[in-house]
This record gives sequence, structure tokens and C-alpha cells, in this order.
Amino acid sequence: MTIQTRFPVRYAETDQMGIVHHSVYPVWFECGRTEFIKHFGISYDELEKKGLMLPLLSLSCEYKTPIRYGETVLVETKLLKGTKTRLVIGYEVYAEERSVLCCKGFTEHAWTDSGLKPVNIAKYKPELYEKLMPMYNSAGE
Repeated sequence: MTIQTRFPVRYAETDQMGIVHHSVYPVWFECGRTEFIKHFGISYDELEKKGLMLPLLSLSCEYKTPIRYGETVLVETKLLKGTKTRLVIGYEVYAEERSVLCCKGFTEHAWTDSGLKPVNIAKYKPELYEKLMPMYNSAGE
């Protein structure tokens, strides 16, 4: 399952040429990831309040073509791989009006407790794992 998130390119996200700076794409990945998880019935802040964290293990961005100030960004987010200890989430970033793929990438995250100790979500918080089963079942769609 792919979740779409849209927003305008803000002036502060661009460089002197009016092109989105490369450092902004991981922030947009986070926006997509937050909406993706929320789609399955729990927000990031709820996860954290319940003692679960998803720290970043790795990040990959492949830049294809620039997005400019004034355009609308479309971030498509999906679960590429999910285990009881890790998530790999994929992103495609489009300039919506042009229907052009501008960036694609992924992030890998570990499930941890609030002290950042790795955990098996199914054992540590079985009620949350059960709630997120539809997300896990969406992997690879």
C-alpha cells in the first residue's frame, strides 16, 4: 500500500537558484513516513508515549531532477520490508504538476525502547504489533 502526502515547496527549502536543497528530501521522507504510520491507526507521538522509538539506521536518496519553488511535492511512501525488529520504508518524490519523479530513496529503522535498546515489537508491545499488522501485510504491495 502506498500513502500519498502533498505540500507546496516553501521558499526556505530552496537554494539561491530556486531549486530545493538536497538536505530537504530526508525531511520530506519523514513527513511521508509520519503519514504512512498514521494511516495504520497510530501516530508517531503515540508510539513514543507507549515507549517505542524508530531511530534511523540508514538513509538513501537518489536525486533524479530538481523541484523548484512554487511546485507541489507529492511523496509516495510504502513499506518495503518489515520485521519484528526493523522497518525499511521506501519513498518516491514527485513534482506533482509535471508528474516527474524527482527523487527516490529509503530509510531503515529499528524498533527500540525509549532508552534506544533494540526490541522485538511483537514481544515488547504485542498490542501495538497487532494494531500495525495491516502495515506489515502491506509490505511489497
